[in-house]
Amino acid sequence: MPIITSDKTQPTYDVIVVGSGAAGGQTAYTLTMEGLKVLMIESGRNYDPVKETPMFQTDGQAPLRAANTPDKPMGFYDSTVDGGWAVPGEPYTNASADPTRQFTWWRARMLGGRTNHWGRISLRNGPYDFKPHRRDGLGFDWPIGYDDVAPYYDKVEMLVGVYGSNTGLENTPDSSPGVLLPPPKARAGELLAQQRAKKLGLPVVPIHRAVLSVRQDADAIPAKLHPGNPKAQRLLAESMRSRAACFWATECGRGCATKANYQSTTVHLPPALASGNLDILTDAMVREVTLNAAGKATGVIHVDKKTGAEGRATARVVVLAASSCDSVRILLNSKSARFPQGLANSSGVVGKYIMDTVGAALGGHIPLLENLPVHNEDGAGGAHVYIPWWLYGEQLAGKLDFARGYHVEFSTGRRMPNVTTGANLEHLTGGSFGRQFKEDARRYYGASVSFASRGEMIPNENCFCELDPVVKDKWGVPALRFHWQWSDHELRQVAHAQKTFAQLIEAMGGKVRQPPAANPLTAIRPGGNVKHEVGGARMGDSPKTSVTNSFGQTWDVPNLFLGDGATFCSNADKNPTLTIMALAWRMGDYLIGEMKKGNV
Repeated sequence: MPIITSDKTQPTYDVIVVGSGAAGGQTAYTLTMEGLKVLMIESGRNYDPVKETPMFQTDGQAPLRAANTPDKPMGFYDSTVDGGWAVPGEPYTNASADPTRQFTWWRARMLGGRTNHWGRISLRNGPYDFKPHRRDGLGFDWPIGYDDVAPYYDKVEMLVGVYGSNTGLENTPDSSPGVLLPPPKARAGELLAQQRAKKLGLPVVPIHRAVLSVRQDADAIPAKLHPGNPKAQRLLAESMRSRAACFWATECGRGCATKANYQSTTVHLPPALASGNLDILTDAMVREVTLNAAGKATGVIHVDKKTGAEGRATARVVVLAASSCDSVRILLNSKSARFPQGLANSSGVVGKYIMDTVGAALGGHIPLLENLPVHNEDGAGGAHVYIPWWLYGEQLAGKLDFARGYHVEFSTGRRMPNVTTGANLEHLTGGSFGRQFKEDARRYYGASVSFASRGEMIPNENCFCELDPVVKDKWGVPALRFHWQWSDHELRQVAHAQKTFAQLIEAMGGKVRQPPAANPLTAIRPGGNVKHEVGGARMGDSPKTSVTNSFGQTWDVPNLFLGDGATFCSNADKNPTLTIMALAWRMGDYLIGEMKKGNV
């Protein structure tokens, strides 16, 4: 990839895109394929998954048998090569010392950002998810509806490749015919859960994930995505032909050298670079957006993370796509006489109403899965099935004590053993050694199941971030300080989820490892821990109550756009990445049109 240094940037660009993940990658792709000159600025280092992915190494070949460490919190082989919960030289703080009010901020400092390591679950928001306040009077409605975004969901799914099936379930939108790739067959434990869940009224269906179960149709898809643009069609077709179908052998979180799963670095950036319209500047931390006397954005100031030198880049338009909280931080740090409370913050809501996915889990032992014949259960590096939220009617009727739902993700089968595998069997064996341990491992390993809820959080005024008045990063830029508090709705949702998991484990003939938590505060994952933080600069219909319009264009600075999850008005139980990319593509099309009209 032609990565440049700050002294090699052009005098000016059409657009500067800050960030290279789902939002930044999609934005750069959309703009460059239509001929715009784009500078992408990434705070992390260059990363090439084709060269760097350890696809076939076993845990035994890694230091500490690939166990988690402070600098590799998701394990040695996780593709987050730089970053994590703590990034050296880049602190953040929490306003409260109460452990239940802590926000944990995961950052991936690398080209492609979190798209390199994420779970690739790609669920569409449904009609209810865009208008939640209209449904139950809580939170905020989006200024757009499902029909506004649906065509872009189709486009993104065709571009990145998403397997799954159409189920016709309530508020779980189907894709257009021919868009989805075929789902892989469910694993043994997933099939058992599917069978036993029926009597509980739980729909276990194929999940949607951004993994190629078959090769993409490089002859037909490019023309559908770029009608009338033969160059874009050619570049996309070449990129698609370079991607192999998944061969069901390695963990997606390691990255994918064969490009079978979606990563910005293997899907968005190669054709954008091949267009000749994209420059990428890595190891550059954007500090602030610059303005001219008329109040229009002129570019950004960035810091070279290797040398500490300050640099500037100029463009006709600036798009912040650095992830929601990083984009918010840039806005808050871009203070001026015109914007004393931070850039584009005349509404006062920049940094407000941040959200994460509500998460909880429960596991158990399933005797029916003991002593299964040895077979390949690796699969697609993640779940093959899931349970969409199924109680919309009961919730609307007021029969539940919480307002928003959750979906259920599975973990079953004989995954790659790790350093804790034997210890995880002690609750069954009482601790065994030698030949008995081997016999126990053959009997019990893979005979467990774990369920995790991924639920909707209702935005509340107690969840926000601001600049810390004292703490700065190593380059002197003020750090973020977080405020966080779950509401009763989220806590009751977690209690319901854990009870559901226990019922399902028992229906499978199993026994829970530990009973549902008496206090849901002890079961709910900390804020930010699911790594789905969104909000902080929501879109809306009025500049008095929102930061951007429905296209991510800031009300206060018309040539400054937000392309990431910062604009979210709510955080549905669906994982946000697919929606981030769909909105980024929609924003890009709008931006191209406005530039042609001379409006920005």
